[in-house]
Amino acid sequence: MTDTMTPEQRHRCMSHIKGSGTKPELKVRRWLWSHGYRYRLNVKSVPGKPDIVLRPYRTAIFVNGCFWHGHGVRLEATQVESGERRVENSACCKIPTTNREFWVAKIRRNQERDQENYRLLQENGWHVIVIWECQLKPSVMERTMQAVAVLLEGNMLSLYKKHSPVPYATEEERPLPMAAEAEEAYGLQ
Repeated sequence: MTDTMTPEQRHRCMSHIKGSGTKPELKVRRWLWSHGYRYRLNVKSVPGKPDIVLRPYRTAIFVNGCFWHGHGVRLEATQVESGERRVENSACCKIPTTNREFWVAKIRRNQERDQENYRLLQENGWHVIVIWECQLKPSVMERTMQAVAVLLEGNMLSLYKKHSPVPYATEEERPLPMAAEAEEAYGLQ
């Protein structure tokens, strides 16, 4: 299928695609807020500038579009019998056939950048949750968001387990006298 737009029209359309405040991101934000989770958006001080940051949970949430981040796409080009190299699509992400080398390179760069950001966050003690656009379809959204809630609560519990209570230090381990003991135990006669 050929493109019905001129290159200038296509450029204008593609340049108007937003990077934040997308419909999938709004769905996640609406669900989190309605369930009592409070968050910050696109925090620049956190590596990778995650879509949603929950500081008390030390958790960064990325809401990724299946196409832009190559969900399930095998980018390792496989050699076929005819000698050409193929990139395998997934159920939710199909790489365009026109200008294919450009799209493969772009999606590969996005995936490499994503992995680097996730690694940096984890090295700094953050938990990373990635939610894909296809996981927010009405039939599976509630299950996906319940899984996110379980992960968030698990993150909170793990943060509290790190800080175990410190017992009071005593000079020696001896039982303290009780009020009902005999007077001679106190040295009184």
